[in-house]
Amino acid sequence: MRSLTTKLILAFLVVGLSGIALAAALTSRATTSEFNDFLLERVGEDAAEQLAEYYMAHGSWAGVTAVLPRSPYRNRPGMPPTIMTIADVNGRVLVPGRGMHPGQQLSRHELNNSIPIQVDGNTVGFVLMRPEEFRFTQAEEAFLGRFNRALIIAALGGTAVSLLLGTLLANALTRPLRELIAATRALSRGELGKQVPVRSQDELGQLTASFNQMSADLAHARDLRRQMTADIAHELRTPLSLILGHAEALSDGVLPPTPDTFHILHDEAQRLSRLVEDLRLLSLADAGELPLVRRPLPLAPFLTQIANAYQPIATQQEINLQIRLSPDLPEISADPDRLRQVIGNLMENALRHTPAGGTITLLAEPDANPHYVHLVITDTGPGIPPEDLPHVFERFYRGDKSRHRHNGGSGLGLAIARGIIQAHNGRIYAESQPGQGASFHIVLPIHEAETAVV
Repeated sequence: MRSLTTKLILAFLVVGLSGIALAAALTSRATTSEFNDFLLERVGEDAAEQLAEYYMAHGSWAGVTAVLPRSPYRNRPGMPPTIMTIADVNGRVLVPGRGMHPGQQLSRHELNNSIPIQVDGNTVGFVLMRPEEFRFTQAEEAFLGRFNRALIIAALGGTAVSLLLGTLLANALTRPLRELIAATRALSRGELGKQVPVRSQDELGQLTASFNQMSADLAHARDLRRQMTADIAHELRTPLSLILGHAEALSDGVLPPTPDTFHILHDEAQRLSRLVEDLRLLSLADAGELPLVRRPLPLAPFLTQIANAYQPIATQQEINLQIRLSPDLPEISADPDRLRQVIGNLMENALRHTPAGGTITLLAEPDANPHYVHLVITDTGPGIPPEDLPHVFERFYRGDKSRHRHNGGSGLGLAIARGIIQAHNGRIYAESQPGQGASFHIVLPIHEAETAVV
């Protein structure tokens, strides 16, 4: 039995049968007991009525035993008289049933379960019935038999309904699973991006939605990997082609071995080296193995030093470089070289996109969260288009597809910056409005918070 549908159908059927059988048994027993009590009460009331007539006729209970075999049980022939006990108004037994003896005093419980014998509104005695010796007549047995047969038919009908509902429910429950199995097999064959309809909001629906998200993420990762492979090949091919072309030209004597020629070869080799190093750093960051040499780092002198390093370039490009540092900046635990690499990359981007007469601002202040510090590098350049903003930290991504790589960089700087900041347990994000410049935010834990995390 390997089918989950079959197992669920059988489970529903067993549960339904168990419930129906238990309900039928309890109903039959309760009905028989209630019917028995009803008839016993009717017999007792009939006997009490006849005994009241006897008391009215004789004025006492003298000689009442002689009329018991024919009077109280005339409608129920063959029923033993021992099921009935007759007591006087004080609860003393006059006619004992089984287990009783004349003159015995009935207990309060027995009196409460007795049927009073009343004459002119006054109680003159009690009738106590013993249900354990009560017998049904043939008509009563036939009635109970018809009732039990109807109960069995109803139970069979309930079983059929349980089987039908169990089949429907089992199919409804296993349909998403069958679809997920088919989609999983499709994924194993390389058909990434396979989606399964979400048919409910319960756990199965959540599982289906999670599968769809995973499938979409895998397809997106595949596309990114393909794009990255193509980008890496393109980035490597450009300097390699230049180096090979110049080397062949030198070898064939087409180009003279001048310093300019060797300078071009050296620049392209350096560019190739930088690209390979960037790819190595990015792979280490993705694997969470980027080496960091952390130490307590005072931010104010660190950021001032970086701003001073880029001040000559900003002056040359007629750009106003401002630095705004909060006086209460805390220390952070960071690798100064890696952090300098991140801020330097952002500063170079800002200088690249800020026109003459523009402003670049380096801001540092405590974050709204007291355990973090907030760095912002803002420029007054053209800004980042909304469609490009979510992708600026992706590797090899360029908003301007036509921009020359010598001017636009390799497209790995921001991806590496994100990996370095994440390795510091921080976060980095960008904000921009077209035509109003761009802001890159870095949030880093302070030294005490970083020590607590470690």
